Amino acid sequence: MKTLLPWAVIASLVAVLFAWSPGYISHLLVMLGIYLLLAYSLNLVMGYGGLIVFCHGLFYGIGAYAYALARVRLVATDPQAAVLWWAQGWSFLPASLFAVVTGAVVAALVAWVCLRFRGEQFIFATLGFQMIFFVVLYNCVDLSRGPSGIYGIPRPSLFGWSVTKPWQYSLLVGVVVVGVLLFLFRLYRSPFGLVLQTMREDERAARAMGVNTNEIALRAFAVAGGIAALAGSLYAGYVTYIDPSSFSLEESIFVVILLMLGGSGNIRGPFIGTVIMLALPEVLRFVGLPDAVAANVRRMIYGAALVAFIYWRPGGLAGTKTRHSQP
Repeated sequence: MKTLLPWAVIASLVAVLFAWSPGYISHLLVMLGIYLLLAYSLNLVMGYGGLIVFCHGLFYGIGAYAYALARVRLVATDPQAAVLWWAQGWSFLPASLFAVVTGAVVAALVAWVCLRFRGEQFIFATLGFQMIFFVVLYNCVDLSRGPSGIYGIPRPSLFGWSVTKPWQYSLLVGVVVVGVLLFLFRLYRSPFGLVLQTMREDERAARAMGVNTNEIALRAFAVAGGIAALAGSLYAGYVTYIDPSSFSLEESIFVVILLMLGGSGNIRGPFIGTVIMLALPEVLRFVGLPDAVAANVRRMIYGAALVAFIYWRPGGLAGTKTRHSQP
């Protein structure tokens, strides 16, 4: 009962806020669900595998662009029809599956290259891939329309149900998030998750026991990349417009901060960090600061909070599990 009480309080608070402003709360719930997918998928690689990754925004963007290019249907009279030459006009489920598979394959390729390095070199390799991805998106107009982005992405339609209203989209995202998190929680506790934790604590010991650490890490990357790509497809279907600025290095750093703030290597940490980091801009909005000032204040608070938590609570609010703990 004690474990259910906080969730009951949260659910009651959300219900009250939804009755007060359904559109606003639905938007927050959609974004919360998308960032929960990003945080928990990164938790598999960074929290359980101990690999610091700064290219999660790459997989997020791959999913968004793969979904958009699979969903958009261009007519012959459209002057941009020659630009997006491979736009297919697929339905929601095939396009989402295409995004997930594309994200998983790209993540596996990135892991295959980056895992040749160790320590700081590995971190800089992931940074390099994130920067390359942004430059490609920004300059390859024939593939992604460059800085103009892709507009007119259709909203999902599932089994005859057209998702057009914010509360409908929040319901769709909620179902997807619950399903993915149940899968991840089982994966965390599975032998695969235990091997990842062993690698995090002592990679040499894992290798001595016959574990192919590179193969395990590559699989974790593929799973995390596929889930991040799924988050990107949900984002693209929600906003109906994407451009490279949404998938920059800053986005990757933001997801890492979510995980570090809440605590990695456990179930509660990503949720706590995501809620706090998404609630902070809304609090500043109600304070009444101008948008330009609020954006700068938000970045300052993010930086100050990160430094404070690294100094006083390096394991995050929920802490980081040790090798003798269960997730």
